[in-house]
Amino acid sequence: MSLAERLAGGETLFTAWSSVPDALTVEIVAGQGFDAVTLDMQHGGHHEDSVVRSIAPVLAAGRHAIVRIPVGRFDMASRALDFGAEAVIAPMVNSVDDARRFAAAMKYPPVGQRSWGPTFGMPRRGPAGAQDWLHAQNGATTAFAMIETREALAALDDILAVPGIDGVFVGPSDFSIAWSEGERIDPGLGAMMEAIADIAARAAQAGKRAGIYVVDPALCGRYAAMGYELFALGSEHVYMAKGVETLLGAARQSME
Repeated sequence: MSLAERLAGGETLFTAWSSVPDALTVEIVAGQGFDAVTLDMQHGGHHEDSVVRSIAPVLAAGRHAIVRIPVGRFDMASRALDFGAEAVIAPMVNSVDDARRFAAAMKYPPVGQRSWGPTFGMPRRGPAGAQDWLHAQNGATTAFAMIETREALAALDDILAVPGIDGVFVGPSDFSIAWSEGERIDPGLGAMMEAIADIAARAAQAGKRAGIYVVDPALCGRYAAMGYELFALGSEHVYMAKGVETLLGAARQSME
C-alpha cells in the first residue's frame, strides 16, 4: 500500500528524518520502527547522489521514501520521484506560483509537467509496465508544500487549491520565527498553536493531507487532535543521543 493510500485511509504515520548522507546509515534508520524515512536535502547533508543510493535500503526495509528538497529546487522533486521516492516535501512554498511550479514537477500531464524517465523508480517500486506506472503515479505520489511563513499562511487556501498539491507540511521552528517577527525560535510556541491548528483544519476542508515536524514527541497527540497525520521525528543525532543516554544510564545504574 502506498503512502498516499495509507494517509487517505486515515492512518497516523511516523517518518524518521535523515540528515547523514550515507546509505549504510540510512539502512540502519530504515530498520527501526518508523513507517517512512525522509531524506533531508534542505538542512541535512543529503545530495543527489546520496538520495539515489539511500532510497534503495529504505524500500528494501519496506518503508516509504520521502525527500525534502532544497528551497526552490523543484527540478529535484522530479528527480526524487524518478529515484523511487513516493513523496516530496518542498520548503518555503510561500505563494501560489511556488505551489504551481512544485506541482508541475511532481505530476505527469495533464495535471503537471513532469517529464518521463523513472530510471530507478520504476524498477525499484513500479508495476510491470510503463503504461501502468504512468497512469498510477499522479495518485501514488504526494506533494507536500511546506507552510513556514506568514506569507504562506495568507496564501494557504489558494495553495491548497492548486491541482497536484496533495498536502501541506508545517515547519514549526521556522513558523515560530515568522510568527514572532524574528524574536524567537520555539517550535512549541503557544501563541502560534491556533494558527497551526487552522492549517490542518483548512487542509482537511480542502481534502488534502497535513504533516508536521515534531521536536517534542509529547506534542504528537495534540497535533493529531488538530488533524495532522504525518509526523517527522528526530534525526540521526537525536537517535544516537537518546540511545547512548539509555545505554549508559542502564550501565551506570547497574553499578549503584
